[in-house]
Amino acid sequence: MQVFFSSEGKELWARVKGEVDLENADLLRRELEASLDHARPQVLLLDLEGVTFMDSSGLGVILGRYRRLKKEGGRVVICRPQPQVRRLLEISGLSKIMTIHPEGPETLGGIKDGR
Repeated sequence: MQVFFSSEGKELWARVKGEVDLENADLLRRELEASLDHARPQVLLLDLEGVTFMDSSGLGVILGRYRRLKKEGGRVVICRPQPQVRRLLEISGLSKIMTIHPEGPETLGGIKDGR
């Protein structure tokens, strides 16, 4: 698994590639936390286009970052999940509390700002 970060204004983009499972979920959590601590964004854009597999430990990482940002007045937007990952997000109920967008962060416009 790999994570690539970029930050612009109040947004932190995290592009995740590979499998997000029990073996590497803690690494993803630590990398996201470090970047959130550094950037202090209002919006975390999780680009999951490159995620080929995710299990419940990956869902836990996403839910934890959602709770953190919500507590701080921010939000999480999930971008481009593969069909199998999107299905997992829907079954788990995360799709009901977070925005899931079929396109990349660069195309979101007002969605990033909560519009």
